[in-house]
Amino acid sequence: MDQHSPSDQLPELLRRIDATDSDLHAFVAEPDRAGRLSRTAAELDRRWPAGTERPPLFGLPVAVKDVIHVTGLPTRAGTRVPADVITGDQAPVITSLLDAGAVVLGKTVTAEFAFLAPGETRNPRQPEHTPGGSSSGSAAAVAAGLAPVALGTQTVGSVIRPAAYCGVFGFKPGFGRISTAGVIANAPTFDTVGFLAAEPELLRRLAAVTCSDWSEPAPEPALPRLAVPVGGYLDQAEPAARAAFDRQLAALRSAGYEVREIPCLEDIAAVNRRNLVINLYELARSHEPWFDRYAEQYRPQTAAGIREGRAIDRADYERALRDRESFAAALLERLSGSDAFVAPAATGPAPHGLETTGSPLMNLPWTQARLPVLGVPAGRAPNGLPLGLQFAAGPGQDELLLAWSGRLTTALGQLP
Repeated sequence: MDQHSPSDQLPELLRRIDATDSDLHAFVAEPDRAGRLSRTAAELDRRWPAGTERPPLFGLPVAVKDVIHVTGLPTRAGTRVPADVITGDQAPVITSLLDAGAVVLGKTVTAEFAFLAPGETRNPRQPEHTPGGSSSGSAAAVAAGLAPVALGTQTVGSVIRPAAYCGVFGFKPGFGRISTAGVIANAPTFDTVGFLAAEPELLRRLAAVTCSDWSEPAPEPALPRLAVPVGGYLDQAEPAARAAFDRQLAALRSAGYEVREIPCLEDIAAVNRRNLVINLYELARSHEPWFDRYAEQYRPQTAAGIREGRAIDRADYERALRDRESFAAALLERLSGSDAFVAPAATGPAPHGLETTGSPLMNLPWTQARLPVLGVPAGRAPNGLPLGLQFAAGPGQDELLLAWSGRLTTALGQLP
């Protein structure tokens, strides 16, 4: 456990932010970040002086996606809607991190309201490519070495996809394991707070203090049995991602993992449509308090999504919710005999351009089923950009998923 004083590490992170973020745009601007962090570090050292038992995240700097409320830092959510309109009480997940000794390094850029309209963030690996969304700033900050760990949110693919595009680790807990109180809602029956990190152990450390009813598994759990969902779902991936996926599976088999192919997600078009119905219907209702008054302040993509969601009939929405439950049950039945699905973490490497955040289709089924998902860097595409793998386990298997992360990382670490 890292017990260094925050005063030892924050100056270097601040130097990196000052040196690079004017081009990267990972962080939301903050007038006196250095002063605030200096005061925070001093308070932590007073509260837990050297020689005392310090909490598990003592001094760990954590960047926070700017849809999550933090006392003392305004929430802008990537929008021109006034900050005092969308403000709220500090999120319990932030309180849990602070109680464990963590330091809020700053707010990170998000797509507007964690939907589709991208922010200014660039991909640190190749700046003309998207970092992904909507947790774009969080992924870029970690990938650029500006933060060891960051909070994001995932409604469809907004943690695992940017983690893959930027070449870092991502974790989306099972739905409900972390409270989303104090988080501006996108689609409340999907929204999940997750983490992006430079190393998998940091994911586990954050999950252990923020996930409800956390219980550490055995130190060396058995290797997971992996299921490859063959069919229409995988056909959504680009040729480069499919070719890389074959190499990734070969690496896992060589490391001793049992990998079997199972027919799955044959109805992927219907799965995708259902997701859109639920997401847009809930997005529209989440913005009812503000949209009519501030519609002109919204980005076109967000406004169009809200208007489309308003037009969805409630009976269609409720049918989609029922079908989602049946879908999740059927998906877990297919997983029987295995411990986790394995699939490409994105349809391919980060697309060129900053006008979109890329496709979430490879993440969508696991989020719709509200499963815990781990994203692991896994080699590079021919253009040099990172690729990732995702592992989706059954409900309540968050702890095992993160316990497997170290050996999965080792097995995939030699990929070119």
